Amino acid sequence: MSGSLCLILHAHLPFVRHPEHATFFEETWLFEAITETYLPLLESFERLDRDGIRYRIALSVSPTLLAMLDDDLLKQRYEFHLEGRIRFASTECDRTRLLPTYRALARRALESLEHARSLWREQFAGDLVRALRDLGARGNVELFTTAATHGYLPLMLGRRSSWRAQVRVGVDEFRRHFGSRPAGFWLPECAYQPGVDEVLAECGVRWFVVDAHGLLFATPRPRSGPYAPIVTPAGVAAFGRDPESSRQVWSAVDGYPGDPAYRDFHEDVGYALPWDYVGPHLHVQGSLDRAPTGIKYHRVTGGRGRKEPYDPKRADEKTAEHAAHFVESRRVQAAWLAERLGHEPVIVAPYDAELFGHWWHEGPAWLEQVIRLAAPPKQNDVRRLGSDPVSRMRTPTDVLDEGTHLQRAVPAASSWGEGGYHALWADESNHWIHPRLHEAAQHMEGLARRHPRAPGRSWLRRALDQAARELLLAQASDWAFILHVRTVPAYAASRVRDHLDAFFEIAEAIRRGRLDDPDVRECIAVRESRTPLFPAPTFDYRVFQPDRTVRSPTVRARTGASPITVKAKTGRIL
Repeated sequence: MSGSLCLILHAHLPFVRHPEHATFFEETWLFEAITETYLPLLESFERLDRDGIRYRIALSVSPTLLAMLDDDLLKQRYEFHLEGRIRFASTECDRTRLLPTYRALARRALESLEHARSLWREQFAGDLVRALRDLGARGNVELFTTAATHGYLPLMLGRRSSWRAQVRVGVDEFRRHFGSRPAGFWLPECAYQPGVDEVLAECGVRWFVVDAHGLLFATPRPRSGPYAPIVTPAGVAAFGRDPESSRQVWSAVDGYPGDPAYRDFHEDVGYALPWDYVGPHLHVQGSLDRAPTGIKYHRVTGGRGRKEPYDPKRADEKTAEHAAHFVESRRVQAAWLAERLGHEPVIVAPYDAELFGHWWHEGPAWLEQVIRLAAPPKQNDVRRLGSDPVSRMRTPTDVLDEGTHLQRAVPAASSWGEGGYHALWADESNHWIHPRLHEAAQHMEGLARRHPRAPGRSWLRRALDQAARELLLAQASDWAFILHVRTVPAYAASRVRDHLDAFFEIAEAIRRGRLDDPDVRECIAVRESRTPLFPAPTFDYRVFQPDRTVRSPTVRARTGASPITVKAKTGRIL
């Protein structure tokens, strides 16, 4: 084999749950992702397993997404949402009955939604967390985790307790849901700052991913660039994102999703049809704002002119072509790199899971075909993309378990955001949130220090735990990102303010000893009911204690930049 291909998917959504409203627009982010991404991907993995395809892929699932997928209220609201989409698609079939091309597309949309309902109710019984657990147990997909609320770690400088809280809660939530410790950790936005690896090591993490320049500009410079993992002084392996495979899928100019044959994400009938017709079918009743319905009749087409109708057959052909092109490109790339590096390259291709299906309609089919083409051929299977074998699929854990020589280096501060560093999450649109987050983290450290052993069922313990939850939710990187891109900035700003206001109100009640006040207790109980994630006793406010101890029991450090050997099956640093 000429190299290793590490396909990595990162599934994450911010925690959005509003029981105080009958319907809430931002909850549809989850509902659309379930229908368009999570159900199709789970079905693809089930089909691959059923067909006996041997493959390896890594999938991180954020704690906030797991909490929403496991929430009974949101499950009920998803069913209501899905039934509404099915009714609207049926209405569209009637409206387009004299337009054969569009009626066929409306019928296709209806059948897809009915199939999603069947998957949700019958195959997965409304329990996608259990479906993920079963998927991981079968061995082809390695599950791993990310930060508690996807907090942007580099901008928490000076508050190491926040790093520890985000990482520790992420690891603990993974263990609670899946019964094992994750080997990998997805740094939110691939954002790294020297020192984060020490906290990862404390929590038993073995590897993480950075963007290519995080390794290219590491100290000292890695000899293999982003095509071999390095090991940090804390003993955690860092894998670099491959620019070429990223460009082929992510680029708005050169990426596959922009092909004229694919379905256009933006051309939704919710924005095109008369309001009197489409309004009653939107999820949020009484609102005059336009919203997507999920029914899209046009393809990308190209240029700024009139969009042409979507042709599913043509899109299927293009999907197969692009899957073959991607796998062949990795084979050629691996052979070229192996010749020049003198060892098998590790090509890391990480993507947001929501790209597949939600943003890129054909994405799940493309990914399944990539896996089928890249998987080892079965006996009597003459399928080949060239004279050389296809690069084998492995996860970063597999790479470490098989044993390799890792150069010791410190990754550079970096992210995969616009510009490659941290500015996107701290510009003129969102910089105001960070001083308040820093102040709240400082207060939380003080609370945790002053109350080292709050009784488990006391109001003091409930108040401290809820204060910690509010701070973690306010720290989510999603709010700063939304403020930057200006999609729903008012909502993002209100979420930050709401969580911080609740935090400071609870913290002040603790400081003043007012936890016997019925109004204070009611406030805490209401906040607990609105944010039912990170339950006790697994969750513990003491993750914010400012303990500076760094434990790296697996590390026997060597000085300099000499290679360090990772022992097979354990990944221990020798």
